[in-house]
Amino acid sequence: MARTSEKSTLAIGGLAAVLASACCLGPLILISVGLSGAWIGQLTRLEPFRPWLLAISTIALVVAYRQLFHPAAACEPGKVCAVPSVRRAYHWLFWIVAALVLIAFGFPYVAPWFY
Repeated sequence: MARTSEKSTLAIGGLAAVLASACCLGPLILISVGLSGAWIGQLTRLEPFRPWLLAISTIALVVAYRQLFHPAAACEPGKVCAVPSVRRAYHWLFWIVAALVLIAFGFPYVAPWFY
């Protein structure tokens, strides 16, 4: 149960962080890589949902942290969670998603420097 739940909470946290920063960070990234068009301005419609998406991503990260770093039950030998490389991958993925959430939280404060 815990392994699938870890993957899903990390995926939910990452998706919510990307969507939360899509209104502000998305256009900057798209223009930086050479994509442009009037449709990029439509990403600002996600701005009202930003606080909700940040809250969802924070809650998902807290749940994932508890499952990854403070497991309620020990992993049985022979299961996927007992493989050290899988555990390391989950830990790396957690920190990548945490960095995405921090970027989503902080970007509106640094955005004026780029625009």
